[in-house]
Amino acid sequence: MDISELCSKKIILEKNLKHLNFKEIITNKSKKIEVKMTNPQKIVLIGAGSLQFGLGAAGSILHSSILKGSTICLHDINEQHLHLVSQACKSAIDKQKLDFTLESTTNRKEALKDATFIINSIEVGPRFDLWDQDLYIPHWFGNKQLFGENGGPGGLFHSLRIIPPILEICEDIMTICPNAFLINFSNPMSRICLAIKRKFPKLKFVGLCHELGHFKIHYARILDTKLSNLEILAGGLNHFGVVLDIKYKDTGQDAYPEIRKKGPSYLEEIKIIDVSLTKYILEKFGYIPYTTDSHFGEYIQWAWEVADISGVKEFRDTYMEMIHYEENKIKRRIKKGKGARLLKPDQERAIPIIEGIISDSNYTEISVNIPNNGIITNLPEDLVVECPARVNKDGLTGIKLGEYPKGLAALLRNQASVQDLTVEAVLSESKDIALQALLVDPVVQNATQAEKILNEMLKQQSEHLHLK
Repeated sequence: MDISELCSKKIILEKNLKHLNFKEIITNKSKKIEVKMTNPQKIVLIGAGSLQFGLGAAGSILHSSILKGSTICLHDINEQHLHLVSQACKSAIDKQKLDFTLESTTNRKEALKDATFIINSIEVGPRFDLWDQDLYIPHWFGNKQLFGENGGPGGLFHSLRIIPPILEICEDIMTICPNAFLINFSNPMSRICLAIKRKFPKLKFVGLCHELGHFKIHYARILDTKLSNLEILAGGLNHFGVVLDIKYKDTGQDAYPEIRKKGPSYLEEIKIIDVSLTKYILEKFGYIPYTTDSHFGEYIQWAWEVADISGVKEFRDTYMEMIHYEENKIKRRIKKGKGARLLKPDQERAIPIIEGIISDSNYTEISVNIPNNGIITNLPEDLVVECPARVNKDGLTGIKLGEYPKGLAALLRNQASVQDLTVEAVLSESKDIALQALLVDPVVQNATQAEKILNEMLKQQSEHLHLK
């Protein structure tokens, strides 16, 4: 594929994903409390060699007045990529004379020494080759999963690969810096966080995903009002949640009747790929998802019939192409000595949360992944849910959502059982329980299919899947 064709695809992706309007994401910057750093932090970025994550997270830290005087420690097992990110960070610190200390190491235990916050965004590589196997091997045996990343058979094998190394990271944290706070960006989010909760119940952690922040601009457009005029309450499971309540701030009036009336035609007309299932859920269940078909549909057995299949494929293919394109562009800029310009704040929520904890700001973060603990009353307690939370010196406290809509709660409970068995399979390294996880997954059609998928995946990914 030549550059002109890839740039064209980039334009298409940006056009189709107008919901990626980061300018509308709520931040606490307007309420930021200036704090004199009498106790500088050490923030460790695990997976910093992932160029966009490493530069974005470091850029956010370097632009934080609250975190001045802190240490940024970059860690990755990919020494070459780690060097590139370190080179760019050092250039930015030196050129702008910033009050930060920079460390870089491939030794995780060394990185974690004296850490106060750890941000994790690792992936088992080769990422996209393995993702292709997660998606297409189940398809060989007739399985109709949509995306193969977080739910369905692909979500199981992704979990079996990535949870063990993340638990190794957590074990090191509990040994070296047990009071540190872990922020996880890796997927499958819900299953990773549930495994952490079970294996290390004393570890302080949160899982972060930006789906709600991306999609909520469309609620304002449906309602023909400013996003700042909307009070939105949303939650569920990661990539499987809905807006539960939406009100106009200026009048206090419930905005959901208008969402239900105008939303379906809006979703039909805006020509964004990958929202056919979103529209269907709104029409049949009465609540609008805050993510698109590719994610929401991973958990539903009839999603293949309803979702925008070609749109899901287009999004996936273009996403992979753009990751490669952007990484190559970043490498070229750093090698040309322009790395300092890449150190800009990203739009993720890790650094605002760290600032909120340090400054005891008590602000509301709109969407986090934390243990249920009564947040959604008709879902199991032993589950990690996505919900809003208050952020202060004590960490994050989930805001109670009460009883989830019954029809949607039934779909979520299906996934609670799948996630339960997935985590159990990881912790026990059990092939039998992994098979059970497939057999109870609604996306798996029959027993023969489940056994064939499991056996083939164990053969193809024997380097990464260690089940007895």
